[in-house]
Amino acid sequence: MFHVMEVAVPKRIEWTEVQDTKIKRMRAESASWDTIAEAVGVTRWTVIERGRRLGARLPPPDFQPPLEDPERPALASGHNETWGIITRGTSLEGMPYPIPVPVR
Repeated sequence: MFHVMEVAVPKRIEWTEVQDTKIKRMRAESASWDTIAEAVGVTRWTVIERGRRLGARLPPPDFQPPLEDPERPALASGHNETWGIITRGTSLEGMPYPIPVPVR
């Protein structure tokens, strides 16, 4: 007599461009895999494997980010760089900038 056990098969993760970008950005900013896994909502080993496939690496130890040009023109409303900084760590993180619609 045999007993049949049901085993839950894990769901395949459908990675989004937002998640991939977040993994690459956070790793380039020297974030730990644990921190990135928490931000993306997966396990540490899952995000390590995804990061390996994306080529997400730590910056070299002597890396110095280029200084921002103080003479550059202002960025437009909703620019990816500024919108990302504003929404980082909030429920809006990864969401596109809401373009205002004029009221008539």
